[in-house]
Amino acid sequence: MPDINVPILDPAPPRRGRALMIQGTSSDVGKSMLVAGLCRAYARRGLTVAPFKAQNMSNNAAVAADGDLPPGPDGTVPRGEIGRAQALQARAAGRPASIHMNPILLKPQAMVGSQVVLRGRALGNWPARHYHNLKPMLMPAVVDSYNRTAAEADLVLVEGAGAATETHLRRSDIANMRFAEAVDLPVVLLTDNDRGGALAAMVGSWMLHTEEERARIVGYLVNKFRGYFSLYEPACQTITEMTGWPFLGVARWFEGAALLPAEDALALERPSRSAGGALKIAVPQIDRVANFDDLDPLSSEPGVDLVWVKPGQTIPVDADVVLLPGSKTTRPALEALRKQGWDIDILSHVRRGGRVVGICAGFQMLGRVVRDPAGIEGAPGETPGLGLLDVETTITDDKRLVEVDAVDTESGARVTGYEMHMGRTDGPGLSRPWLRLDGQDEGAVSPDGRVMGAYIHGIFGTVEYRGHWLEAMGGRASGLDHEAQIEATLDALADQLEEDMDLDALLALAR
Repeated sequence: MPDINVPILDPAPPRRGRALMIQGTSSDVGKSMLVAGLCRAYARRGLTVAPFKAQNMSNNAAVAADGDLPPGPDGTVPRGEIGRAQALQARAAGRPASIHMNPILLKPQAMVGSQVVLRGRALGNWPARHYHNLKPMLMPAVVDSYNRTAAEADLVLVEGAGAATETHLRRSDIANMRFAEAVDLPVVLLTDNDRGGALAAMVGSWMLHTEEERARIVGYLVNKFRGYFSLYEPACQTITEMTGWPFLGVARWFEGAALLPAEDALALERPSRSAGGALKIAVPQIDRVANFDDLDPLSSEPGVDLVWVKPGQTIPVDADVVLLPGSKTTRPALEALRKQGWDIDILSHVRRGGRVVGICAGFQMLGRVVRDPAGIEGAPGETPGLGLLDVETTITDDKRLVEVDAVDTESGARVTGYEMHMGRTDGPGLSRPWLRLDGQDEGAVSPDGRVMGAYIHGIFGTVEYRGHWLEAMGGRASGLDHEAQIEATLDALADQLEEDMDLDALLALAR
């Protein structure tokens, strides 16, 4: 097993406020969404609220402040990365995102392994069986990050990971009951009514928990409910009779969920519907797709029809733009792209006069070659790119984490976003940059202007630049303020939770 270096920090300040933990009967029961809504609801009541999740597994990540390192020579605060869900929850709470809100982020890059990010910094790539043995060694760092988060908040809303009752993983648990025991948290158990089997999931969880764990659970919530509650109420009575846990409320299905950034690629498994916009953008669902919320502002545009191309499908011949998103592993993504025959589809699309855009790993894939001499992503070697841009990329073990807020001097539009990538891209193609951000070149454009790539995630977030880009692609901009839409959706989520549940009673359970 590789050596590790867990950072040692100064002692955390004493805990300031109360905390409540939301655990789930399974994955994807809506824990992240519920915590985001509660963060907004309690923040609107004047509380200083902070989210926390000990361990998250997702390739959707966000840049967060790393206050443990001194500012750089120019005074900028160093950055780390956390799960996208915790960044959204911090936004809902009106707080800047911190690496301590999600001290461990697992970024899957193989069927049985992940890159482990500890407090914002990559710790290395770990096979699942090795990481299983590593986790208990990380518990002190997790507890320390929780204490630092709790020292700055009146209320900490803690999210569990996956299912709370994975008894075969109990020994190495650092994100559910063992963490709750370590910092003495009251737990609310959440189940998902939409998928069915909520009654069995709740009673089964009670059977699998130990007596001590059952006593820590202060009640349960039913999420994603549709229909008439009077028909379901007898099931809640059965749960309470069999478990002794009080029923704390039901959260109705939230229609606005699709307008918020998704936590992970599970969201892409759900059926998608064509929006029918005039500009058709096809997005191949490449291997280990990452940070695909880059595309949310485009999919929200009424004049855009953004279509995810699933494995086994061909890229539509009527697409105006093919957009390659980010991926945790560029070379495997290229290999998977070729396995699907999408490389042939993309080259045919270009010959027909279509446009191709790459973001981050998608940018790397558009070049001539991607090299990984040190085996950062897997076995050392190199993989031919699509050859649409005259650049080459070498994967390196240093990760660039930078927030961007600049003006594109070519268009005059503001560009915001962030860089989060491992690798260096060089070549003659960089002499034709996609952007000039405050005078600095970014990305590359082909000589005919139909292929472009850059490292900036979130590039379509601002109204100004998205409008400029859509017009350059032959589409029309609506002027939609995507950031305002997220804020309004978080408010609507909090409003609905205020209606659905007794939030005063829920708050009283925190300690």
